[in-house]
Amino acid sequence: MSVSGHPSAGGQPPASLRRRSSSRRILPSLALLGAGVLVLAACGSGRTDDGAAAADGGSLVVGTTDRVTSIDPAGSYDNGSFMVMNQVYPFLLNYAPGSDELEPDAAERCEFTSDVVYRCTLRDGVTFENGNPLDAETVKYSFDRVVAIDDPNGPASLLANLASVAAPDATTVEFTLKAPNDQTFPQVLASPAGPIVDKEVFPADAVLDDNAVVDGAPFAGPYTIGSHEKNQLISFSGRDGYDGILGEPQSNSVSLRYYASSDNLKLDIQNKAIDVAWRALTPTDVESLEQVDGIEVHHGPGGELRYMVFNLNTMPGDTPEQKLAVRKAIASLVDRNALSEGVYKGTYSPAYSNIPSGVDGSVPAFEEVYGGAPNPEAAAQFLQEAGVATPVPLNLQYSPDHYGPSSSEEYAAVEAQLEATGLFAVDLQSTEWTTYSDERTSDVYPAYQLGWYPDFPDADNYLTPFFMPDNFLGNHFENPEITELIDRQRSETDPATRDEIIAEIQQKMASGHISTLPLLEGQQVAIATSEVSGVETTLDASFKFRFTPISKG
Repeated sequence: MSVSGHPSAGGQPPASLRRRSSSRRILPSLALLGAGVLVLAACGSGRTDDGAAAADGGSLVVGTTDRVTSIDPAGSYDNGSFMVMNQVYPFLLNYAPGSDELEPDAAERCEFTSDVVYRCTLRDGVTFENGNPLDAETVKYSFDRVVAIDDPNGPASLLANLASVAAPDATTVEFTLKAPNDQTFPQVLASPAGPIVDKEVFPADAVLDDNAVVDGAPFAGPYTIGSHEKNQLISFSGRDGYDGILGEPQSNSVSLRYYASSDNLKLDIQNKAIDVAWRALTPTDVESLEQVDGIEVHHGPGGELRYMVFNLNTMPGDTPEQKLAVRKAIASLVDRNALSEGVYKGTYSPAYSNIPSGVDGSVPAFEEVYGGAPNPEAAAQFLQEAGVATPVPLNLQYSPDHYGPSSSEEYAAVEAQLEATGLFAVDLQSTEWTTYSDERTSDVYPAYQLGWYPDFPDADNYLTPFFMPDNFLGNHFENPEITELIDRQRSETDPATRDEIIAEIQQKMASGHISTLPLLEGQQVAIATSEVSGVETTLDASFKFRFTPISKG
């Protein structure tokens, strides 16, 4: 996720939850969670960023500019951190490479035993690298601490429907939900809220420092971390004892190298000094690399969303009505097509909804309300009718390093679009991600950039984390009607009815709230040398980049 990353009706669970085709994005049938699952009828060598030589030994070397906030699952909710977690932590349910269908992983099976109780039975013999057992109390501890810590940069919002966790015996975990028939909860178990951590290593009430995490060796995924220099280099080694669904590591040693500059990342993959480049190169870089012999550009399903967030307390406007008028004016002025073509060379498409167009239930609500092209007259009218003096002073913040180097060009273009009308005076500022991720939840930024990779392939993941009370944005949006609609869609078992509710949420957010303004949507892109295989396998609609299927030679 990028944050990328990380939210009641009654009735009984259906006899089955119908799975749509793989291009449709709704919860997989629980029958697909393994043969034992029941659904109750009643309910190389490379170099570092500074040019230092990498270690020999045929390691797979992956380069990225996508920085880590924390490798403690309670302390981060972003794509860079989650990519690391996916290699080293176990999940009760997970997605095999090449699939967006949930399967048991650390669990042997999972099932609804009533409309509000979801039970998982653990596999025997799963242990952490340090030798500690993975038992039901460990699972309970893992979820309880995410909720208790409730870190501003953490994934606690994904567990908003979780009432309690119980461990009635060593191999049984029972999740009691607040609202019944939650169509998304199994997928939450594979999300950033789902990594299982060692209760002997992680404190119950605080996020653990990354170096202490590595020293404790609390890893039970396909890889363990051998050495760690935060946002510089992480060395992974395959674990002999791993037998989960991510598969046996095809590269026993992987070096993940962090680049401060996409220019250096592009140079190293072009010169084959690294094996794989994953997030984030500029569109011009990708276009250029497609012409280089021995380099292959791999594309995966979309789902990424780039958007602007409004802090409803600190944004311009003296009243809620004036603040809404400012947001409507901005929605009327942003030229998404210019951003798509002028900045991103068509590698991103205009986004007219809070839910990307390829996801079940998406409707182009912003285009329906504000049109597909800038409308300065409408913008001026919104401001005039609310009594907002112009030009409106707008402090707009973005991160130059976290969402790719084109962020500077993207937000310079947004600034120019708003100021060209004379309706806004924009103060555009940038902050490095390590500071940005803290300040954005502290009422420092009136309006700011974020990007999003979904935690699981379902429309709810673009709704619950953003628009429920106490959402991860920390932008003070809360609306009882929207909350009720989100709860309803999550519990609705009929796909067509659920899509109708999801469409209504999008339309109401576009016309009457606009707590976030969608700008662009994109697909996954990874660059690799021709000696590397398996990259295309991991670029699937689960949006999890796994090392296990990737090999060189």
